[in-house]
Amino acid sequence: MKKDYISPYVIKRLPRYYRFMCDLIEEGKVKISSKELSERMKVTASQIRQDLNHFGEFGNQGYGYNVKRLRKEIEDILGIYKDGKRNSVIIIGAGNMGQAICDDFSFEKRGCALIGIFDKDPELHGKTIAGHKVLSMEELADFCEGNKPDIATLCVPKTSAKSVCEMLIALDVTNFWNFSHFDINVHFENVNVENVHLGDSLFTLLYSMNYEV
Repeated sequence: MKKDYISPYVIKRLPRYYRFMCDLIEEGKVKISSKELSERMKVTASQIRQDLNHFGEFGNQGYGYNVKRLRKEIEDILGIYKDGKRNSVIIIGAGNMGQAICDDFSFEKRGCALIGIFDKDPELHGKTIAGHKVLSMEELADFCEGNKPDIATLCVPKTSAKSVCEMLIALDVTNFWNFSHFDINVHFENVNVENVHLGDSLFTLLYSMNYEV
């Protein structure tokens, strides 16, 4: 679906708004003003209004935002559920990073369903992680043909990421949550990529420690 251009900075703030809405619902909060939300999130009220106004009018003057409605609106904007169903995810690479994501990351709370885990290491084949048996890379093609995963999470070394991407793209998997430090979107066109660089977050913290921000 094509939309009018919206700054990637706005898009990156949407998941945070969604997370805060989930927290507010757990607290039993029914409504919240942009002022109160700004105090909680440490984002200006005008910024919140500007961000949300890109997608519609979700608040009412004098009332604020209905928390459940706003969460549902952000859920729809982000595509957390596709046609009312969870987005299906496979993980490529069952090493330390892949296992940590399987064990500690709740895909279900984020509108996704983990459906398969793959690795090239024969010693990992058949091992059960998060309720799934690790499959071999030789089984990937048949699995993708039968299950048509929406997203591939890459937890492979940078040196093998390109060949894995080529294989997945040939299988019509073009959405990547990428932990490999390989620049997928530089080498391949018509793919959707979210690169995760944990080191970048640490460097940002180091900057904050040394300079006023």
